[in-house]
Amino acid sequence: MGSGRGAPRQRLRAWAELLRVSALFSVPGDALAGAAAVGRRPGRGTALAIGASLCLYEAGMALNDWADRDEDAVDRPHRPIPSGRISPAAALGAAGVLTAAGLALAARAGRPALTVATGLAATVWAYDLHLKHTKAGPAAMAAARSLDLLLGATAAVAATGTATRTGAGAAGGARRPDNVAGPRTMADALRTPGPGPVILPPPARGGLTGALPALPAALVLGAYTYGVTAVSRHETQGGSTGTPLAVLATTTALAAAVLGEWRGRRGQRPEGLATTGPATVGPAPHPEARLARAAGSGSGPGRAASPEGILGWAAALGVTSQPGGGFPGQSAAPGATPQPEGTLGSGLPGWAPAGPGGGAVPAARPQSLLGRTVADPTRLLTLALTGAYLRTAGPPLLHAALNPSPPLTQRAVGGGIRAMIPLQAALAARAGSPVTGLAVMGLVPLARSLARKVSLT
Repeated sequence: MGSGRGAPRQRLRAWAELLRVSALFSVPGDALAGAAAVGRRPGRGTALAIGASLCLYEAGMALNDWADRDEDAVDRPHRPIPSGRISPAAALGAAGVLTAAGLALAARAGRPALTVATGLAATVWAYDLHLKHTKAGPAAMAAARSLDLLLGATAAVAATGTATRTGAGAAGGARRPDNVAGPRTMADALRTPGPGPVILPPPARGGLTGALPALPAALVLGAYTYGVTAVSRHETQGGSTGTPLAVLATTTALAAAVLGEWRGRRGQRPEGLATTGPATVGPAPHPEARLARAAGSGSGPGRAASPEGILGWAAALGVTSQPGGGFPGQSAAPGATPQPEGTLGSGLPGWAPAGPGGGAVPAARPQSLLGRTVADPTRLLTLALTGAYLRTAGPPLLHAALNPSPPLTQRAVGGGIRAMIPLQAALAARAGSPVTGLAVMGLVPLARSLARKVSLT
């Protein structure tokens, strides 16, 4: 009786070991970070991408043990297939079923998502069946992780496009697209001095092109995966000191890259920030929309240039008109106080808009890095999450470099897998989605708890 009740539990544990379920918590953050990188909130498309990623990840785990069954019989006879707890045919069948399920879920997220998922599945199978034991092995794993993040980005963008097309006929555009991080209503219209508003929203990019903003984050995650995979190639035999040290240096450099992204954002106007001026009221227009509006109201062949068109082009180029009328180099309106030239500089980087005197003035000196970090909660959160990533991955790698034994090398690989979660969270927060970053970080306790029961490697 007791052994009969224990058999199903033992079989379930064998499958948990084969699929390495404790590593599953490193997967959802890929899709969430991808959605954040393209400015989308998690929605239906993100959920489908997470489901597809989980299936393809577990398919790779089952296929990995099937392909390594002869090697594991010598180096790791306790694994489920060498120990006889799971048959090779069952493992291979599970890999096939999970791959089909992952592609089916990706297809529900749209054709672009299915395209990325197909490439991801092909990479996983190529790695497990051939590339793993070649020099291209780490690069293949890096490509798989990068594609997983891009799958989340593509699914989020595709879901947004589908919702937008579905709600196009709604009265007043009141229906809100899925996954969009912000309203897109009449309030976002660009208002001109004409009789009515001209609605020129930022141009929407869909499909694979719309996921391009997520490429930097995908490359960061892929580079880190490359390092962890390089260390894992020595986890059964040990003996490598240089690899953990190189990966530790790469891990630190990637953390600096994540934090260094903030310097590139300094001085940029956040999307949706209200601006003041005679030509715009409400959210800041997209640069292409400003140019389109200016072009639409400007001159054309056979007709004179309208003042509105000139003002539109000038506003798009950052030229400030004089209060009395005209622009630098033009005569002021009768009775107006002449303004000094140089107003054109107000549209150049490092110069503030024209002040009361009409001339451009140098911009205020930027705040120190520490001051900007303390004043910006999102920046502070990104710093904390990046620190957690370094704290999780760094010490095990250092220990493996000092003593490259198989147990310490395996511990470095396990720490590297767990560090994926805070890295994904930091990437999401850096993209301007602190709530998503915190949600991803909430997976850490679950992953740590399950890792005590089922090994990550």
